[in-house]
Amino acid sequence: MTITRAAAAVLISVLLMAGCTAKPTAREAPTEAPKETPKCGETIVTDALPEWARTGFSGDGSGNPHVFGKSGDILAVIFGAPLKAPPAADRSNKILWVSRPPSTEAGDLKISAKLDGTGETAERTVTGGPGPSIVDLPKAGCWRLTLQWWGHTDTMDLTYSS
Repeated sequence: MTITRAAAAVLISVLLMAGCTAKPTAREAPTEAPKETPKCGETIVTDALPEWARTGFSGDGSGNPHVFGKSGDILAVIFGAPLKAPPAADRSNKILWVSRPPSTEAGDLKISAKLDGTGETAERTVTGGPGPSIVDLPKAGCWRLTLQWWGHTDTMDLTYSS
C-alpha cells in the first residue's frame, strides 16, 4: 500500500490534532482544594460593615469585629472582643445586634445557644429585639446561636474565650 504525500500530510495533521485534544489523565487534571466551611467561631471579620448596618458608625465601620448570620439577616458587632466566659472584670460582653429586615412588629430577640461538641445549652433574651446587649454565656468555647426576632430566624457562631 502506497501513501501519497497529500494523504501522509492529512494523516499527520489528524494525529497531531488528536494529541492536542486528548483529555488529561487523572495525574494531569488540575486539582483544587475543596472550599471548606469555616470552623466554628472562625467567622469574625473587621472589614467594612454593610450599608444597612452602618447607622451610628463613623465612615464605613471598618475595624469593628463583626459576625454575619448565616442567612445574612442579622449582624453581631462585637464591642467586647474578645468575648469572655466568665465575663472579664474590666469590661462586658457587649454585642450590637443589627437586623437587615426592618422591624415590622414588636418583640424580643431570643437567643438559643449550644456549646459546640457538647449538649450544653443556654437561652438569652434581648428585650425589644436587635440592638445593644450584654450576652454572657456560661463556658468558654464556640457557641452555635439560633436567633429569632420579628418573625425572622438566623444562625451564627460566636466564640467565648476564657
